[in-house]
Amino acid sequence: MSDRNSGESRDGVSLTNLDQPLFDGADATKRDLVDYLDGVRDRIIPVLEGRPLSVIRVHRGAEAFMQKNVPKYTPSWVPTVRVWAETSKREVSYALCNDRRTLLWFANQRAVEYHPTLVRSDRPDRVTHLVLDLDPPDANAFTMAVRVAHLVRRALASCGLEGAVKTSGAKGVHVFVPIDDQASLEEAAAATRAIAARTEHLDPEIATTAFMKEDRGGKVFVDSTRVGGATVVAAYSPRVRPGVPVSFPVTWEQLDDIAPGDFTVHTALRLLGDDDLWATQMPQPQQLSMDLIEEGRAIPVARVQAMHEGKRRARARES
Repeated sequence: MSDRNSGESRDGVSLTNLDQPLFDGADATKRDLVDYLDGVRDRIIPVLEGRPLSVIRVHRGAEAFMQKNVPKYTPSWVPTVRVWAETSKREVSYALCNDRRTLLWFANQRAVEYHPTLVRSDRPDRVTHLVLDLDPPDANAFTMAVRVAHLVRRALASCGLEGAVKTSGAKGVHVFVPIDDQASLEEAAAATRAIAARTEHLDPEIATTAFMKEDRGGKVFVDSTRVGGATVVAAYSPRVRPGVPVSFPVTWEQLDDIAPGDFTVHTALRLLGDDDLWATQMPQPQQLSMDLIEEGRAIPVARVQAMHEGKRRARARES
């Protein structure tokens, strides 16, 4: 039986199968996704614009998958940028979601999650934000992530910086720190490590920078590895999780009174009203001090350290 809404279009984009379930457990239809993204377009497009974009799509009855390279059937009016991928040793053609039409096209492709890079396509040598990703030990430990977010805020204040906070849309919290264009990628990464270490030192009973899960001891992981060309789920982006929660910006004062499930494709627009909380809460770009950068340079890169430690432990098990 054909979908009675298959002929609908917006801004020249044909929308199909709108009344089908979005995915198993979503408690939402494809129309709900389209309506939400269209309703939040003036707030989500500014955080996607000009940034190479990866999306997580869902096909009915199939596992969700991340799409980086745009498919061959992508319309010619979707702007793209080619980026060299060192891991796969090839160029990847990323979309740039700069306008409503592109956003609607992605929504019709069942692109639920939006993961832009921390660099702009016209300045790939400079990140625009430092990111501290606070990952609690389990889905029921959001209050732990909130406690550590306040520690991050204190750590930032200790080096003269401010950040904005949002739910990850999953189980954790993201703190974004806007910076100016003076710091190199390496310097920004070093500063992020320093802030994470300061956070851990404020309360090592709840916060840890241990990259390997077995070393975290039930604490909140203060992840400082979202650097360089890394992606982070965008503010206002839905997530492929039961109920389709949204990565939602809040004030520091609201943080203690919320839960991730408060913000979904069904509730987020009503809660936002006319506000763009991410834009209004975000500080102006800030300069990183050389003292902070040097402090971070003395801290090993977590992924590299974990790789070497993993190999050492493997050898120990074999001996």
